[in-house]
Amino acid sequence: MPPVWAHWGLEKHKAVYALAVSALKDPAQTRMVLVSRPQRSALAEMDRTHRELIQIGITGAFVVINGVLPPASRDDDLTRALRDRETAAIHSISPALAALPRDVLELKATNMVGVAALDTLFTPATSADINRRIPATPVIRDAPMAALVDELAQGDHGLIMCMGKGGVGKTTIASAIAINLAERGNVVLLTTTDPAAHLTETLQGNVPGLQVERIDPVAATQEYRDRIMATKGKDLDAAGRANLAEDLLSPCTEEVAVFGKFSRAVNQSRSQFVVIDTAPTGHTLLLLDAAGSYHREIARQMKGFNSFTTPLMHLQDRARTKVILITLAETTPVLEAEDLQEDLERAGIHPWAWVVNSSIAAAHPDSVFLQQRAAAEVELINRVLSTADRAAIIPLLTTEPVGEERLAALTKLSLQPV
Repeated sequence: MPPVWAHWGLEKHKAVYALAVSALKDPAQTRMVLVSRPQRSALAEMDRTHRELIQIGITGAFVVINGVLPPASRDDDLTRALRDRETAAIHSISPALAALPRDVLELKATNMVGVAALDTLFTPATSADINRRIPATPVIRDAPMAALVDELAQGDHGLIMCMGKGGVGKTTIASAIAINLAERGNVVLLTTTDPAAHLTETLQGNVPGLQVERIDPVAATQEYRDRIMATKGKDLDAAGRANLAEDLLSPCTEEVAVFGKFSRAVNQSRSQFVVIDTAPTGHTLLLLDAAGSYHREIARQMKGFNSFTTPLMHLQDRARTKVILITLAETTPVLEAEDLQEDLERAGIHPWAWVVNSSIAAAHPDSVFLQQRAAAEVELINRVLSTADRAAIIPLLTTEPVGEERLAALTKLSLQPV
């Protein structure tokens, strides 16, 4: 049976959850809109979400592909590469998604913040808007990933956690860091708590010294249930085993099972590098809540003893754990990363570094439209640089950083134009 600390507050939500699911299944009450950017990973996540919704009886979804590059009179190499990548991604969507009603929305030159900007979301930009020249974009500070990895590699073990909003590139950054550390002769475990993560597709091969695994919530939960039934349930009668099996169907069982796997990964970092690609912010905060509840329970049981270390204590130890916040140079991801930093600080966990991923400004585009996008990034990048103890900025690339060679190169890029 899951421990008491995991049950707190969950039982009372069962009825509310059941009513919510019922409302979501009713097309007269609910219209489900699936929104994605025109990227393979994002569209794959949309497909996974659609399949999961169908499994619980939620059908009739509508698809919106947001942020597609608009046509322009003059394209540079970066724009052409991005356009080709988007076209290929959209053409690769599953037949089930392709059969759904779909809208495609253009990428805008500025961030969609404020009523005036949002009012333009459904209006295609004119040629004058797309090709409007602006003053030269200020040069941003050179902040290569190499400096962060050099500092991380000063030891021979430790926990590195990549956190942030979904879709900002946590899997890519975590993989690049893990490969670089392994190439320096370290033993590295790269793992993920994100159900949507595809580490093997990102890596596309084996790296000496690097072990890759995924904390699969379904497999972890089944393993946990089997273990509890084989231990606590072995001496129970049929009625007792039935009651125990029913208890193990509680939603909190998955939280306990995933937390157990996470705790083992944290413990491994005592003797080697462990790089964790975390789930999006909401899931990660649930995991940290579990760590806090477990810590309080252990502290209560061990009152008067000083010789214990919980996963939360490990995460709070700056010498052992390096939390890296990943964001894009866009308003929502930056705001969500700032909120996450505040939540971490309240838990006694101080972020070690920030990474701004896929920056257009750092790519120094020649396209007039992308220069407009780059100008909109500068204020947000400077905001991150003023917030973070240390930071790295990764430019938007013409080729996706997939595979060992490209991921390794990601940690060696310079931002200054050649």
